[in-house]
Amino acid sequence: MIFVSFFKTLVGKEVAVELKNDVVLMGVLHSVDQYLNIKLLQVRVVNPEKYPQLTALENCFIRGSVVRYIQIPSEFVDTELLQDAARKENAPASSKAKSG
Repeated sequence: MIFVSFFKTLVGKEVAVELKNDVVLMGVLHSVDQYLNIKLLQVRVVNPEKYPQLTALENCFIRGSVVRYIQIPSEFVDTELLQDAARKENAPASSKAKSG
């Protein structure tokens, strides 16, 4: 759940999504769901010479299972917040019960 919450904070920001078939799409993140399905607006292909059929895309829906990487500008990443959330999520059950 950490990643879903994190990606939801990036809605409205520009990201690059690399697919498992080596296509890289850049666009504004419109939405993301619990399966990490992504909807991008204002889409452009990073390598239009190699994928000319994709240059007409304006927006797209990307199934989460075909995503290899999501590239995020570093100014949008709060590493301390992510590390704290990861520690809390991975804490042993006994310490969760004490803190909750």
